[in-house]
Amino acid sequence: MYRRREGSGGLLLLTLLAVLQIAAECGVISPCRPGFSEDVYKVGLPDIIEKGQPLFTVRFVDCSRGGLVRFECNNPEDFRIEANGVVYAARDLQLSGPQTSALLIKAIDDTTQQQWITLARLTPSTQQVMELASDPAVSTDLKEITFPSRNLDSQLKRMKRDWVIPPINVAENLRAPFPQELVRIRSDHDKNRSLRYSVTGPGADQPPTGIFLIDPISGELSLNKPLDREHIPNFHLRAHAVDLNGNQVENPIDIVINVIDMNDNRPEFNHPIWNGTVPEGSKPGTVVMTVTAVDKDDPKTSNGMIRYKILSQTPDSPTSNMFTINNKTGGIITVAAGLDREKVPQYMLIVQATDMEGSPIYGLSNTATAVIRVTDINDNPPEFTADMFFGEVQENRVNVIVANLTVTDKDQPNTQAWNAVYKITGGDPTGRFSVPTDPTNNEGLVTVVKPIDYEMHRVYVLTVEARNEEPLARGIHSPRQSTATVTIRVLDVNESPYFDPNPKLIKLEEGKPAESMLTTFTAQDPDRFMQQIIRYTRLSDPANWLRIDPNNGRITTMAVLDRESPFVKNSMYNATFLATDNGKPFATGTGTLQIYLTDINDNAPRVFPQEVEICEKPEPNAINITAIDGDLMPNAGPFAFELANMPVDVKRNWTITRISGDYAQLRLKIGFLESGIYDLPIIITDSGNLPLFNTSHLRVKVCQCDINGDCTDQQHIMAAGLGTGAIIAILLCIIILLILVLLFVVWMKRRDKERQAKQLLIDPEDDVRDNILKYDEEGGGEEDQDYDLSQLQQPDTLEPDVIKPVGIRRLDERPLHPEPQYPMRSAAPHPGDIGDFINEGLKAADNDPTAPPYDSLLVFDYEGSGSTAGSLSSLNSSSSGGDQDYDYLNDWGPRFRKLADMYGGSDD
Repeated sequence: MYRRREGSGGLLLLTLLAVLQIAAECGVISPCRPGFSEDVYKVGLPDIIEKGQPLFTVRFVDCSRGGLVRFECNNPEDFRIEANGVVYAARDLQLSGPQTSALLIKAIDDTTQQQWITLARLTPSTQQVMELASDPAVSTDLKEITFPSRNLDSQLKRMKRDWVIPPINVAENLRAPFPQELVRIRSDHDKNRSLRYSVTGPGADQPPTGIFLIDPISGELSLNKPLDREHIPNFHLRAHAVDLNGNQVENPIDIVINVIDMNDNRPEFNHPIWNGTVPEGSKPGTVVMTVTAVDKDDPKTSNGMIRYKILSQTPDSPTSNMFTINNKTGGIITVAAGLDREKVPQYMLIVQATDMEGSPIYGLSNTATAVIRVTDINDNPPEFTADMFFGEVQENRVNVIVANLTVTDKDQPNTQAWNAVYKITGGDPTGRFSVPTDPTNNEGLVTVVKPIDYEMHRVYVLTVEARNEEPLARGIHSPRQSTATVTIRVLDVNESPYFDPNPKLIKLEEGKPAESMLTTFTAQDPDRFMQQIIRYTRLSDPANWLRIDPNNGRITTMAVLDRESPFVKNSMYNATFLATDNGKPFATGTGTLQIYLTDINDNAPRVFPQEVEICEKPEPNAINITAIDGDLMPNAGPFAFELANMPVDVKRNWTITRISGDYAQLRLKIGFLESGIYDLPIIITDSGNLPLFNTSHLRVKVCQCDINGDCTDQQHIMAAGLGTGAIIAILLCIIILLILVLLFVVWMKRRDKERQAKQLLIDPEDDVRDNILKYDEEGGGEEDQDYDLSQLQQPDTLEPDVIKPVGIRRLDERPLHPEPQYPMRSAAPHPGDIGDFINEGLKAADNDPTAPPYDSLLVFDYEGSGSTAGSLSSLNSSSSGGDQDYDYLNDWGPRFRKLADMYGGSDD
């Protein structure tokens, strides 16, 4: 603790405490009594205290009671005490003046409701920032921190009062030289023995190490490096005292070193450029935006207290002080009226932030730019560029633009305050016009939405008002220029004639004869101011029943009207006619005439179905039939059914019975009827006012049936009219067709074989039979002299690859057959002696009966054996040519006469 001199005010209290201690040592007082370790705690506090900062600790001696106690203080708004006795600041506090305040602390045992009270005197620290000089004499003025003494003889003795060491304040950014002494730590035991001092904690032996040093002998604690409050605002160290053997002689004490802030950081804006908006026409006092800056210095001191200021405004219209700023919060507000986006759309402010509470001399400052954009409001209504607009349109035209209305608006384009909306306020009671807005240029497009009749209105005068999508701002009214007059002239055109009514319905009884007059179907011309003639023609008449007079529209029939015609649907017949005027250009109109034909009894009934099947021996032996009548009720059913009298076997074999108004039952009278097809004439009569009857033939197929009562397949074929002869004919046709296909395949295969056989014969171009041979081929000159003489020198050494493979033969080659074996010819005595080689070959050829007559490599084709022609060798070559008669060559043509002259002439 710091050594302090007790004042006269505390003399009585110290005396009382000393007496209590002596009484305890003498045994007058109980050796251990529960309660606080000190009756009075002296606590030195810094001038500024942060919320949650630990201040000091009170110790409660329990004497092994085992009970739990809780702590309370008389000022819970400023201080709170935990269960371990540590007192914290409940809020930010700032102590001013040298006055000492008292804090009453109470310990309560909830079990026994026993209470103990102690007092803590809180004194503001008056120690100034320590800026130590390098003069060694300063060390003599160092404050001493003494370890609290303790009695080692008995643990039952009360300890002296514990001092709570006030924090040591050291300024940041101290200049060299280092180290600089801060405080001296000593123990009362250093008087009779040698001790060694040390400190532990961050800044000493823990990172960041080397900031604080302590002399182990003198106990002087020194600062070894400059401190930076923005990096580490305080250090918590623990001082130790041990003897030379390392034995602890004092309890460690805590030392708190607070780094005192210096103004070494400028304010920094969060953004270099700030963007804000304000509506035009805003009143003074309108909040625009807030700019903020931060200062790394202590915000609880002037070093970190920032003040804001506007240095300049660009532009300075309408005044140079349109905005102001809250110097503490940085909020920018308007202070003057007159913001008009159409004149000044944007302002630029240079804002300055200065610490030291804005001191221009000692404070550090920085600047930022605030860009304020004036947003648009609808304070300018749209105004037409002219008071009157004109347009024209042809009658009966719709969805056409007849006039373009142009407006001007000073507000920001393409916004709701600029987009125009047009409304017709007069001159169009029937709603034939509309004025949509062109999104590209904001023009009004006067458009016809309903047909206009020139004969009804020739001119329209519209009153159109222009507004914005967004209502006008308060206090702004639409001027006269926001309303315009639009005059639209209607042009007359030749309109199409029209039938009235269309379609026209008439009712007639069917069966009207030809050339009957039905009705008059005329059209009207809407052009009342044009004298035009209308002519009529037939456009659609599916049944070709009607004719229309081209001048008066009178419709007559060309054929009998039949309700049962396929062109009549649901008794209704439709015909379309065309009306054409003589205008330029001419116009046409169509009209539909609908003729409803009522029914008369003009169709006799007929049997249905027309074909039925019945078994030879049916059980039951009956068929249900009905009738079909093209007429409608009551000219149709109920029907009367009766078998005809002829042929006579009809009524003998069959009987018919009416089972309802429209159905009758046909059955066999006999028990068996031979299979076949039978035509039964049945007389059917309808129920018309003048009944009609008809004899219908019912085709009955009598067949053999299976167990299910169905005709078999053979009987179906018989019923279809195919007899045995027809079936045999069909089968014969199929067999003949198959034979033809087989013959065609055989012929194709034989043809392929012939083609392959012909390929083995001589090519037609090389066939010498009955052909004129060309003998003027005398060789290729020097090209024929390119011989391989080595083959002549060593004919037995031919390469195997030059030998033709088996199956590849020349056309003039003789057939392959086993050759007689002859002795091998001896090779030439010397490779270069061609003469010897030729002689040896000549001898071999003379002795070889199968060798050709020429000493060459030619091989002639084999023409087979048994030829009727004699051998050429049998000719008498020694006979004279003069013995032959060549006169017959003259009969062969001019080419052979030359031969006759050569061989048949004299020796001359």
